[in-house]
Amino acid sequence: MKLAILSRNSKLYSTRRLVEAGRQRGHTVRVLDPLRCYMRIASSGFQLHYKGRSLAGYDAVIPRIGASITRYGTAVLRQFELMGTYSPNPSDAILRARDKLRAHQLLAAQGIDLPVTVFGDNPDDTSDLLSMLGPPPHVIKLNEGAQGAGVMLTEKPSASRSVVEALRGLYASFVVQEFIGEAEGADLRCFVVGDEVVASMRRQAPEGDFRSNLHRGGTALHVAATDEERAVAIRAARVLGLGVAGVDLIRAKRGPLVLEVNSTPGLEGIEAVCGVDVAGRMVEHLAIHAEQRA
Repeated sequence: MKLAILSRNSKLYSTRRLVEAGRQRGHTVRVLDPLRCYMRIASSGFQLHYKGRSLAGYDAVIPRIGASITRYGTAVLRQFELMGTYSPNPSDAILRARDKLRAHQLLAAQGIDLPVTVFGDNPDDTSDLLSMLGPPPHVIKLNEGAQGAGVMLTEKPSASRSVVEALRGLYASFVVQEFIGEAEGADLRCFVVGDEVVASMRRQAPEGDFRSNLHRGGTALHVAATDEERAVAIRAARVLGLGVAGVDLIRAKRGPLVLEVNSTPGLEGIEAVCGVDVAGRMVEHLAIHAEQRA
């Protein structure tokens, strides 16, 4: 298999592990900076070039596209797709997952439970909007934030209104959600590859914070997901069209709730905590599907 990995930095742990896993299994692997890829689009066909040379003949591509380059990165990925290259996470699926509001609408429409979420645009509607959610605490999230950035907790109605008004003044896109107190600052990351949860870990927020992201100082422990949690994680990834996903769940009294579906989940934390060759599982999944398309 001829495999491309779209990544801005070949030295990142996740990128290095995918290269290593691919080459160990006898595949040809190349890391491509998506911002150095450029394309020709015509009814007669599609072309991709990289640093002056043509890119063609790739069987599969793994997108490791950061949030800051979503628009251009997904355009490059779409060009690969139009040229017949398989991706476990198609460009449109990444765009669905990156937009928290859209993702929540799609998940809820399929009966997947998540924290109650409200969204509105007009300042005149703020009080009624918050009343639709219920009393605080409230969690306010930027619509395209990542790794816990742009996530705030408000504990009084006046604080919620103030944050909402401030974000509207900055023309930011955001959602407001119910706070799940019984989770006690913990969530469950399920790493989905195809139709299987290949690894899972419980992440705990540091003292004084409610965000459990490892990038924010959270700690992690290997914890086996229940059958119900695995089923929810796999369904959530499938609804958004993702073959590889990090699905974050909260263990609430009413059952597992989907917090977020990450289309570019990091490998370092979960491989270290769980001792699972997640990169290898991703490459094996790719090889099977690329061969089926050949």
